Amino acid sequence: MTNNSDANRNQHAGRFALPTDGMALDAKPGMLRAYRASDAPARVAGMNDAEVRRWLPVPRPYTEAMALDWCTKEAEQRRRSGEGLYLAVVDEKDAFLGDICLKHTNWRLGQTEIGYWTSPHARGRGISTAACRTLSRWALTNPFITRVVLVAATGNNASQRVAEQCGFVYEGTARSGGILFDDRTDLRVYSLLRSDVPT
Repeated sequence: MTNNSDANRNQHAGRFALPTDGMALDAKPGMLRAYRASDAPARVAGMNDAEVRRWLPVPRPYTEAMALDWCTKEAEQRRRSGEGLYLAVVDEKDAFLGDICLKHTNWRLGQTEIGYWTSPHARGRGISTAACRTLSRWALTNPFITRVVLVAATGNNASQRVAEQCGFVYEGTARSGGILFDDRTDLRVYSLLRSDVPT
């Protein structure tokens, strides 16, 4: 049986609405913005990078046609469906640095998952940390989102550092909880609640 609070949640939630001018990165020059067709070549390069493919089950090879479809159609279709929000991370000159998203959103539970990857030339500069901090805290300003989840393969130390630097709390390990391209992996599970974010 659906109670009034559930009905209210379902009526007024359902998709993320990105500010038209994007979001400025926390403590770094650059921003998060919607994908554009011009991002396709950089997305192809990033998704075919060995380190990205090591941790994400992306198609191999990842083609220009796949990237163009993502940048011009699929990312926005997923946002409209309520599944999440998929954004490009760019520098102050609008050059592509990587990808960040909210995904697997469950509006009734008030939960979404954050994921990210950074292009090879942008690594080691704190870009993923700044993007993750920006988007996770922004997500928690939505009155229907109370919990942001972050999962990282147990071997992915860089992603785990991002979680810790952004204030996510480690909850435990999901055994064989993740899928790689040709194998499975244990996942370290982290979460961020509104009460974890300093005012």
